[in-house]
Amino acid sequence: MPRRRARVPAAVLLIAPSLVVMTALFAWPLLVGVSQAFSGPDGPTTSYVERMLDDPYFWPAVRNTALLVVVLVPLQFAFALTMALLLRERPRFAGVHFFIWVIPLAISDLAAGLVWLSVFADRGYLNSTLDRLGLDGYAWLSYENTTSMFLTVVVAELWRSTSLVLVIVVAGLQGIPKDYDEAAEVFGASYWQRLRHVVLPQLRPSLQVALILRTILALETFAVAQALTGRNLPLLVGETYEWYNVLQNPNVASAIALVVLAVSMLAAIGYLRLLRDRTVAR
Repeated sequence: MPRRRARVPAAVLLIAPSLVVMTALFAWPLLVGVSQAFSGPDGPTTSYVERMLDDPYFWPAVRNTALLVVVLVPLQFAFALTMALLLRERPRFAGVHFFIWVIPLAISDLAAGLVWLSVFADRGYLNSTLDRLGLDGYAWLSYENTTSMFLTVVVAELWRSTSLVLVIVVAGLQGIPKDYDEAAEVFGASYWQRLRHVVLPQLRPSLQVALILRTILALETFAVAQALTGRNLPLLVGETYEWYNVLQNPNVASAIALVVLAVSMLAAIGYLRLLRDRTVAR
């Protein structure tokens, strides 16, 4: 009897195009980045990593980036969840409110940074308003005022990217049946009890996706901070740009990019483990 040829499973054929695309867009650039960070003219080396660690801007960039994630992401989720819950109550002109709130999603990072630069500059709208009120202006973007520089970046990023979280949360709320909420209300549950025990548990998948996306994007904050503060408030992705374009050293730039990649992957894995549905795991 002739041997039957093994057939390729249909699932493998279906995911093959995706595997090719992911290899081309992720695996190959990753290999090139690792090669640039750990290889030199004479072979494998760690000199570029050591140069990255010895750079006086690197550790301040790590601190500022970590602080930005810690401050920005919780604020964005608080605002987005509040706005989404307000829209869930179907107020008048709810569609108009939603449209206005997501307008920043259509604005590029650099354009948003330039908009807020016109607000916080020494002769910007904010200081002009303070002057009309008889108050002294403030050098919000001065290198001597690191706290105010950081706050300007937080405000600009909060305005620009909270809409992304809002869209994801609103989509998640639309998938939650009203019956559960109404049943809990019939049994005497307060609004906060219903929010904690009914709405948020069912919103976990949407919050998980939004949390991973926003943390990764916060780690990659660049254009807004570059427009507002330049290198006076160093961030990790800003240092990657500085080493690659200004200092013309792609090797050190690749090393910093690998740090951002590693932190992003660790954050994503941590969120997946933290927010996983334990009832399904059992």
